[in-house]
Amino acid sequence: MNLDLLITNITNPVLLFFILGIIASIVKSDLEIPAASFKFISIYLLFSIGFKGGQELAHSEINSTIIFNLILGVIISSLIPLYTFFILIRKLDTWNAGAIASAYGSVSAVTFVSATSFLEAQHIHFDGYLVAVMACMEFPAIIVGVLLMKRYDRTKSDGLSISHTLKHSLSNGSVLIILGSLIIGYISNIQQAAEFKPFTTDIFKGFLAIFLLEMGITTGGRFSAFKKQGWFVIAFSLIIPAINGCLVAYFSQFMIDNVGNRFIFSVLAASASYIAVPAAMRLVAPKADPGLYIPMALGITFPFNLTLGIPLYYLIITSGV
Repeated sequence: MNLDLLITNITNPVLLFFILGIIASIVKSDLEIPAASFKFISIYLLFSIGFKGGQELAHSEINSTIIFNLILGVIISSLIPLYTFFILIRKLDTWNAGAIASAYGSVSAVTFVSATSFLEAQHIHFDGYLVAVMACMEFPAIIVGVLLMKRYDRTKSDGLSISHTLKHSLSNGSVLIILGSLIIGYISNIQQAAEFKPFTTDIFKGFLAIFLLEMGITTGGRFSAFKKQGWFVIAFSLIIPAINGCLVAYFSQFMIDNVGNRFIFSVLAASASYIAVPAAMRLVAPKADPGLYIPMALGITFPFNLTLGIPLYYLIITSGV
């Protein structure tokens, strides 16, 4: 791997604040972000992502390329839980296997933001409509995961409604704010929408740094959750995202020309949801252990992608492998 590229990514101030959060947790510091402030920052980040994506989409003609990319995103999000479920069920029960498979088929908006920041630092263009692709990748994996749970649930519980799951997935706060902001950004008056730029762009990375500081604190406090499951969940949390990201990085060359777009798809395929999926699973799969699938996505996969995954997928794409 290119050492300069790795160093550039690791020394990103945003990532360093994430590491600071982990250190704060390890040394038992009383550093914390107030819950209300953290919730506001979360909403702000999702709002900014959606609104900017809608503005980009407004400047793009809806054509076969955009539609193809939306369909491709849904396919990727649906296929990942299909194969990961059968890996997980060898060691875990049906409920946890389905919840984890859903998390790894869905996506992380914060990892998406980190990927876009990385591309901007490299001065590489990517299309704004990929925000819409990301939003559309949030819920298919949840539906597939629930279908697998229903199919392989030995107790044949009737507690999982597909229609209820779909409704909850679409009405989940993180999905709703991204989709809603995307639509508003798309239909807004161009001149008036431009006035939002200082709010949605200029201060964005500062808020992202504070968000990741809290994520680091949370991550550091959840590492103990892996003691019961041992090395299996740790290996899964590292290997599966790397496989997903590398496969998409390689095969995307046959479907997508834009380097930035290929990179974003790779990162989305490698990411795991720790916001939308846990919220949905609390409702539709209460038997699944959030103390397992949240730390896997947030405590291992998220930092792996930020430190090693992002430069790895970029290297595969730009090296022409």
